[in-house]
Amino acid sequence: MIQGFKDFITRGNVVDLAVGIVIGTAFAAVITAVVDGLLTPIIAMIFGERDLTQVMTFEINSAVFSIGLILDALFKFITIALAIYFFVVVPMNKMAERRKKGDEVVEEDGPTEVELLMEIRDSLKK
Repeated sequence: MIQGFKDFITRGNVVDLAVGIVIGTAFAAVITAVVDGLLTPIIAMIFGERDLTQVMTFEINSAVFSIGLILDALFKFITIALAIYFFVVVPMNKMAERRKKGDEVVEEDGPTEVELLMEIRDSLKK
């Protein structure tokens, strides 16, 4: 049972997943800081508010509704997703393609199947 657990923990997939989560969390923190410190204030400035969460905020019967809060969450999600796609996924896919090209077996140019069959036919005729 303990050996099975050791095998599970030392398997490459688990270690890769753990590293990916840690790096992803750190990367998300950087992107969130850029969004909160730079992009969100620019968008809020366009709407004339202090921050994006205050955009389209209204109150009905002491209940506060904030469309800006939803917009802020969506903006952060889309920005983080775009950053991860362009800075992580696209480069990783390009690296995988390069590795795949390097691993491809190069076939030597030899006679085709039809040519081999023709040679056999000609040999049998002789």
